[in-house]
Amino acid sequence: MIEAGSSAFWRATLALCLGSFMIFANVYVTQPLLPTMAHHFDISELKASWSFTITTLMLGLSLLIYGPLSDAIGRKNIMAATMSGVVLTTFLLSQTQDYHQLLVLRGVQGFCLGGLPAIAVAYLGDEFRKEAMLMAVGFYISGNTLGGIGGRLIGGFVGEWLGWSEAFLVMTLISFVLLAAFLFLLPASEHFSAKPLHPASMLKGMKNHLRNPLLICAYLVGGFNFFIFINQYSFITFVLAAEPYHLSPAWLGMLFLTYLSGTVGSAMSGKIAKSIPQTVCMMAGIACMMVGTLVTLLPSVAAIIVGFLISAFGFFFTHSTASAWVSHNANENKASASSLYLVFYYLGASTGGFYLSPFWQWAQWEGVVAGSLLVLFATLSVAYVLHRLHRQHMTIGAVTP
Repeated sequence: MIEAGSSAFWRATLALCLGSFMIFANVYVTQPLLPTMAHHFDISELKASWSFTITTLMLGLSLLIYGPLSDAIGRKNIMAATMSGVVLTTFLLSQTQDYHQLLVLRGVQGFCLGGLPAIAVAYLGDEFRKEAMLMAVGFYISGNTLGGIGGRLIGGFVGEWLGWSEAFLVMTLISFVLLAAFLFLLPASEHFSAKPLHPASMLKGMKNHLRNPLLICAYLVGGFNFFIFINQYSFITFVLAAEPYHLSPAWLGMLFLTYLSGTVGSAMSGKIAKSIPQTVCMMAGIACMMVGTLVTLLPSVAAIIVGFLISAFGFFFTHSTASAWVSHNANENKASASSLYLVFYYLGASTGGFYLSPFWQWAQWEGVVAGSLLVLFATLSVAYVLHRLHRQHMTIGAVTP
């Protein structure tokens, strides 16, 4: 097993961080390009946003397949194959001039993008000792945040400078380099134990995960936190674009640099989880999100930025901890357990806007804050329930002969 601080630890962790950056840069590269694409294809803003929505939807659905599949045939080869598919589809996106073709390709790309997120944490669970895994997951989630920032910056700056097609072409070149580094650095699986691929057993494994209270609570925490967090960014752009701020789209895109505090939170999560229980880490992260959300009520751009910095730190701190928790507490089929966590995660991202919209209609940003705090209080309660459940399990385990 790979020990924390060893050469193999840093090679594997760097490989997964680079792969994570590649995946999430491709997911988010179209967000700053949506107005440009709407103008180029002469379509509505809502229709232009489908180029982002279909990618995240297909990514989420693919997770149900890759996790169980990797439990049967291995981790590294699936990650390498799907990442190669990402490079190919990104190149094809740079060549298309038909919006319907672009949507199809973004859907295929989304399906390929799910390979690494579905399997990475399970790979760590197979190959790393617990302490090393907790640290590596934090670094890996940091790669997620940097990829989200990088994709938006690449799309925005290259798209404005050269055009949206060229943004995909630049993303292809970057993705190819990152794929090559990933293949070179990632050690082969040595502790993977294959399980026969039986659809009935796959469904049974999923059902068992959903019946495990130690997992379902973590799924709810991760899913509903993202349900709020990512959709707050959507609504705050309307606030900052209107009076009295009047920020331009370029400056609105820069708001995602607040993700950098999430990078710090992710990297710190593994180290802190060695000193205090992971369930307490989750509660602390959710409390940070609640504080950050309240800070955004102060009427200044600086306060809003500070609020999102606090929220991003808390969100990614909790997300990293919950991801590691799922892998460690899944008794079997670790990849499918991690995949289910991410299914909840992306379903949350896809549906949170529908929940917050009535609050926005009711009281604008103050309404969004109120709606957010209701959900965050609920996830804080779930994390507390998880804490109590874990203590009960530990007590039972200590007295069982």
